[in-house]
Amino acid sequence: MAEIIDGKQVAEDVVQTVKRLTADLVAAGQPAPGLAVVIVGEDPASQVYVASKGKKAKECGFKSVQHTLPADTSEADLLKLIGELNADASIDGILVQLPLPGHIDSGKVIQTIAPEKDVDGFHFINVGKLGTGELETAFVPCTPAGSMLLIERVRGKDLSGLNAVVVGRSNIVGKPMANLLLAANCTVTVAHSRTKDLPALARTADILVAAVGRPEMIKGDWVKKGATVIDVGINRVPAPEKGEGKTRLVGDVAFAEAAEKAGAITPVPGGVGPMTIALLMANTLVSASLKAGLPRPSF
Repeated sequence: MAEIIDGKQVAEDVVQTVKRLTADLVAAGQPAPGLAVVIVGEDPASQVYVASKGKKAKECGFKSVQHTLPADTSEADLLKLIGELNADASIDGILVQLPLPGHIDSGKVIQTIAPEKDVDGFHFINVGKLGTGELETAFVPCTPAGSMLLIERVRGKDLSGLNAVVVGRSNIVGKPMANLLLAANCTVTVAHSRTKDLPALARTADILVAAVGRPEMIKGDWVKKGATVIDVGINRVPAPEKGEGKTRLVGDVAFAEAAEKAGAITPVPGGVGPMTIALLMANTLVSASLKAGLPRPSF
């Protein structure tokens, strides 16, 4: 049976490190890191995420600011607010909660955030730094960065000689994940919906990352014996055994089957999910540290 990788525990370790380094930063006379979260509209899931991010920021000792804007806010007004946050010296990280209402161009908004405050890692400058291996000053999107920490807990930081297969090519997870694995000396293949004989390709992976958004698509017989399996998917599926209309969360990997073959595997929930907010806190601390001329903290 595979080792179950405890994302909650690793995320808590990251948060404890952030708290300690934040206290050190303040003790040295620097201001506390500042995180501004902007949400437009009333999307319930987004509101839950934003509340949990704000709570975690306060727990870490950060200055936490939330801007809640009505759904009919104009793009111009949102861009004006981001400009003000870019100019605000007390803010080290700016996060605009996605999705945005349809009348606002999300891409334009994200590219307006100052790259050194782009703690989500979506600005083209940060994407380019990651793609060219400039990891010392890049901000990496939080989900792949968190996934990489989980891999390092099992395999160490140097992944030389290992084959990695990333299933999914999104800008948010798949592509940055591939770049992180390349930087750690993996041989990396990015697979997707058009890949021929995906099961055979997946079986070559010492590290298999699933980020496709399809419930339990990756079956147990797709997994190489002893592989490290990172399941980024979060999917709600019907759970009639719990009662009428009830649902449960599953990943992109058929967990029970895959756990029979894998050496280590993340569960859903409790695997990659908790890492995302922890890495957002870590990125905000990194931004504050770099601004203060201090070395980049490692986690």
